[in-house]
Amino acid sequence: MNAGTEVVVARTGVANLAAVVAALRRAGARPVLSDRAGDVRDAGAVVLPGVGSFAAGMRALVDTGLDLALRDRVRDGRPTLAICLGMQLLGLASAESPGVEGVGAVDARYARFAGEIRVPQIGWNAVVAPPEARILANGDAYFANSFRLDRAPDGWTAAWSGHGGSFVAALERGAVVACQFHPELSGAFGAGIVERWIAAARREVCAC
Repeated sequence: MNAGTEVVVARTGVANLAAVVAALRRAGARPVLSDRAGDVRDAGAVVLPGVGSFAAGMRALVDTGLDLALRDRVRDGRPTLAICLGMQLLGLASAESPGVEGVGAVDARYARFAGEIRVPQIGWNAVVAPPEARILANGDAYFANSFRLDRAPDGWTAAWSGHGGSFVAALERGAVVACQFHPELSGAFGAGIVERWIAAARREVCAC
């Protein structure tokens, strides 16, 4: 997987893709949009972006079969980058849409921010990553979220942020990364995450 190699961006109908595509191109990748389950299942690297509601996002994934393709990818540790709602969709469920099951690739249930704080959280917030993180890092990122994960699932390295208490800002496990924030809108900090993810994906594919 060399610079300029294809990265499939899952077309779900619940994402603003222009900024994601531009960020991938700046990082030297060649993004291709697809809503075909086979493309997402077989690609060397996949991005799952998303904005909007959990129920609408899951409906789009189920209707196209992308839910099963993504579940297989993440469980197999194949290079995948999930962004904002995309991160939540990989989990088990969200309080935003009771009764709607997520992809189920990550042992995570999302709750609404509680307390006397502004919801949704929109704007810049600090991200703190542990020393063992390979792709995530410390910096300031752009968030737009009303729901959050308050614990790190077993087997994942977590970066943290704070809004009415600590919450998981991002997760990584090998070449799988899920960001609650928008790396494509987070300046040099976000660009660094995208570049390191692409480099990890390249190493993963070349090792096969």
